[in-house]
Amino acid sequence: MKNAIVCVDDESIILDSLGEQIANLFGDDFLYEFAENAEEGMEILEELSEEGISVLVIVSDWLMPGKKGDEFLIEVHKKFPNIVKVMLTGQADNGAVKNAQENANLFACIHKPWTAEQLESVIKEGISNINKK
Repeated sequence: MKNAIVCVDDESIILDSLGEQIANLFGDDFLYEFAENAEEGMEILEELSEEGISVLVIVSDWLMPGKKGDEFLIEVHKKFPNIVKVMLTGQADNGAVKNAQENANLFACIHKPWTAEQLESVIKEGISNINKK
């Protein structure tokens, strides 16, 4: 069974950068999916679930049109509680991060600009936490 990592950000340049870094770090170990907003992100999660593909990690921007990242991750948590949730942000306020920690079991918050090392460390640690359960 294939596992997936999903990235959600309204800026295509950020999605491209995340995709390139994650693929360089993990190669063919995972399926990678990308969405430009929360609605599209949820559709991808539901489609993957229906196909029997397990999403291990979701990396979501905070400031997106329509729905903020903390609200989106809370929705994700309600439907898919076992997914490791990571917020990527340049602008999230402490209240939004706290909201996601308390209501979405937020695993980590990475601030833009991030490093490949940060991204790798957070994803690997998140996946290892799943494997411990």
